[in-house]
Amino acid sequence: MRWLQPDDFTLPLHATVWQCLTALVHNGEPVDPVTVLWEAQHRGLLADGLAPSDLIALVSTPVGSPEYWGERVLQRALLARAFDVGTRIAAYAQDPANTPHQLMTGSRRALADLTALRSRWQRSTPSTPSAPRAPRSPAVSRAGPPPRAIAAGARALR
Repeated sequence: MRWLQPDDFTLPLHATVWQCLTALVHNGEPVDPVTVLWEAQHRGLLADGLAPSDLIALVSTPVGSPEYWGERVLQRALLARAFDVGTRIAAYAQDPANTPHQLMTGSRRALADLTALRSRWQRSTPSTPSAPRAPRSPAVSRAGPPPRAIAAGARALR
């Protein structure tokens, strides 16, 4: 799951455990509870008050598909980031000292963070082929009000 990042996790403990696991995989080390415990100790995770037995229980208990949980973690991160971006944009909009240019610039910067996370989300989730759409009629795809019929007499007066 190369698309996950430590910032995607809610709890710093889970982010550090994920970093331990990915470091072991990257280095070609075996991923077993004892090796994970060593890596966690090396990263200072056990110094933060986590008991070794709790860490071994955390990594030893199967909870399902890693891909499923990775997608869930990324989905939660996307929703949390969208909320944060909305809050930042609302703060820009409510500040009377901001000019329209500052509002647009700040909003675009906030949305850039969300866009980067959204692109990782799209890469991580398998795309399902959608059914081909039926072509829309020209009247439906045209923007604006529907055309009005003009009487022949009214056209001649113009």
